[in-house]
Amino acid sequence: MDKYKKLATNTLIFAIGTFSSKVLSFLLMPFVTRMLKTGDYGSADLIQQTANVLIPIVFLQINSAALRFALDKEANKADVFTVGIRTTIKGFFVFLLFAYPISLIKINDFHLGDYIILIYVFVLVSGTRQLCQQFVRGCGHVKTFAIDGIIATATTLLFNVVFLGPLHWGVTGYVVAIIASDACSIVFFFVSQKLWRFVKIKGMDRTLSRSMLKYSVPLMPTIILWWIINVSDRYMVTYFIDSSANGLYTAASKIPNFVIMFSSIFIDAWQLSAVDEYNNEDTANFFTKIFRIYSGGIFAIASALIIFCQLLTKILVAKNYYDSWEFVPVLVMATSMSCLVNFLASVYMAEKKSIMAMVTALTGAVANVVLNLILIPRMGAIGAAVATVISFIVVFVTRGMNTRRYIKIKFKTPLIAAEFAVLAAQCVVMLVMKSGVKMYIIEAALVVVMLVLNNKPLKELVDLLLEKFLKRKKKSA
Repeated sequence: MDKYKKLATNTLIFAIGTFSSKVLSFLLMPFVTRMLKTGDYGSADLIQQTANVLIPIVFLQINSAALRFALDKEANKADVFTVGIRTTIKGFFVFLLFAYPISLIKINDFHLGDYIILIYVFVLVSGTRQLCQQFVRGCGHVKTFAIDGIIATATTLLFNVVFLGPLHWGVTGYVVAIIASDACSIVFFFVSQKLWRFVKIKGMDRTLSRSMLKYSVPLMPTIILWWIINVSDRYMVTYFIDSSANGLYTAASKIPNFVIMFSSIFIDAWQLSAVDEYNNEDTANFFTKIFRIYSGGIFAIASALIIFCQLLTKILVAKNYYDSWEFVPVLVMATSMSCLVNFLASVYMAEKKSIMAMVTALTGAVANVVLNLILIPRMGAIGAAVATVISFIVVFVTRGMNTRRYIKIKFKTPLIAAEFAVLAAQCVVMLVMKSGVKMYIIEAALVVVMLVLNNKPLKELVDLLLEKFLKRKKKSA
């Protein structure tokens, strides 16, 4: 199959599973924000984010190694999954030793000790699901991966409605709904793919185990560094202001996830193609063309999202969260840059250069912490958003220069700068003018400029997807 068509096929398959689950997070927002006060929503988010940052630490980011090594055609799949399962079990037992010190952590009015059991169960269940997900994807079972996304959507919806609605479990119900949904996914993966066949009690390949850990361990601090860039600002907003301010900031951060939604669908498919096509003669041109199509789509979606941010906020969140819209335009810019950074991560994945992924992420994490400490006390929560934007720019520039050692992607820097300048102009117009016909006329004009800048890559993207879609319709007919 042609490499472009294969990428389009996988993208469409992942879209089926991923799109529903991502859309659900937006559709649930009106319900969740009505059921939880701003302070409770901020606390629920901190529990989820705390567990998310603990998972790569506890399990040494072994799920990423399971994906990468399962992609190798010569790898023994049973050895790969066994290394993942054993690392998960051992990591959790070590994690149990730290229950008491973790329970003592307190940030302003948020106390981790009140939710320590929830955090431990969340880490175990979610970490195991991630391992199963990535292993199945690495083995090429993309349809199973997609079906799991649909199942996760249905179960998350069901559990949230029950736990937050009739049962009124509040913060606990929000977290338990995620845990229960992840548990259902684990059962589905084991039953559908008979994963127990890949668990070896004896005779594990220790050379492979060392290679997987050599790859995954540097990714552990990398994930933590991403967490610092993406999430530490929420802790700092809670510390410098309060949980209610963090609740508004968290609500605002959900809307830019529209960009992440489209990005993640593509990246899931792109990682498979990046490894498959990496050592071919036309690799540099392939990466360059896909980057232009991808970045063009990301900037176009971001531009449209900014102009509609007030309307989306009004639709997706409860009335007492409406002021959160003011954070959205800047967070959209940050999210757009993070998507470009994630594309470059595919180079490190193909090369198995996880240490360089960590080093480049470190530059952004340091910038983020320093800027948060400076900007949040002076600008409030909007300062956290600005710090995140600058941090991702730092990482993108650093990775852009470093990855040229492995593959020379032609970024067309002046074009990227122009696209980013359009987004910045949209932010300024939206935040200064706030409302009115004149504001929307200017915003619409800027959206048109963005579409003109990305006319060629957007046309290529549409043509590629339409070609695949129409061929499928002919076959089914």
